[in-house]
Amino acid sequence: MMSSPSLENISPQVISRVSREIRELVRSPPEGVQYVENEDDNLGEIFANMSGPEGTPYEGGMFRVKIVLSEDYPASPPKGYFLTPIFHPNVAEAGDICVNTLKRDWGPKVTMSKILQVVRCLLIVPFPESALNDEAGRMFMDSYEEYAARARLMTSVHAATTGGAGGGGGGEEGGG
Repeated sequence: MMSSPSLENISPQVISRVSREIRELVRSPPEGVQYVENEDDNLGEIFANMSGPEGTPYEGGMFRVKIVLSEDYPASPPKGYFLTPIFHPNVAEAGDICVNTLKRDWGPKVTMSKILQVVRCLLIVPFPESALNDEAGRMFMDSYEEYAARARLMTSVHAATTGGAGGGGGGEEGGG
């Protein structure tokens, strides 16, 4: 995973913007998203817990997500990562997230709240044609039931919110 810019490398305008967006995330988070305070006090990394949407293979799971600001944020998009292992076409085994909002659709006016909302929507509607996890992408298109069963299994093992398993885990890679 890429390292985030240190506080001394972030302009006062960006510090102000990120602080404002964090306050907004705390006050009015997107559905199914909860801001998690960064213990390192590093404004270059934003953490959130994301609940698996109802009616998806991720239902009942709680996933930890990390947004890492680029050196020239907001001119360039941040990077997104799932820290909790997840079986999803648009999430690499190492956790990298592929979503247009963080790529070609990026604009400096896109907020942290919007980014997290879009990432959670990806759990509802994956885009297997732009897969980072080829196996999940193929399975999604060839045998949705098999894909859903595998995603449910990964969710129950790594992201279950009851029974003490997973709990949104931090930092493990892979998990397949």
